[in-house]
Amino acid sequence: MANKLVIKVTAGADAPERCSQAFTVAAVAVASGVEVSLWLTGESSWFALPGRAAEFELPHAAPLPDLIDSILAAGRITLCTQCAARRDITEKDVLEGVRIAGAQVFVQEAMADGTQALVY
Repeated sequence: MANKLVIKVTAGADAPERCSQAFTVAAVAVASGVEVSLWLTGESSWFALPGRAAEFELPHAAPLPDLIDSILAAGRITLCTQCAARRDITEKDVLEGVRIAGAQVFVQEAMADGTQALVY
């Protein structure tokens, strides 16, 4: 059984249900004691910035800022290096606790023993 979950979310406000599912699964896994690493790529990259998650709305879904807070409390959130660069986002711009890292780190995390990777 996997004891670590690596989740890559590629959707943002452009695909709200898929985006919300990724954050929800990550938050539930953290609450269940699973080690979680959530990767923000594509349009989800914007949620690494302060205030952006508060703009996200999806009926019958947990508020994105609450999910992010719970993930950061016991897990890790990473913003893709290339995705950040394409949006002119730097380390000084992101929420406290969010790191910026590239594909090499993602592959290393996803391929570690006891890890399950999901992509939304």
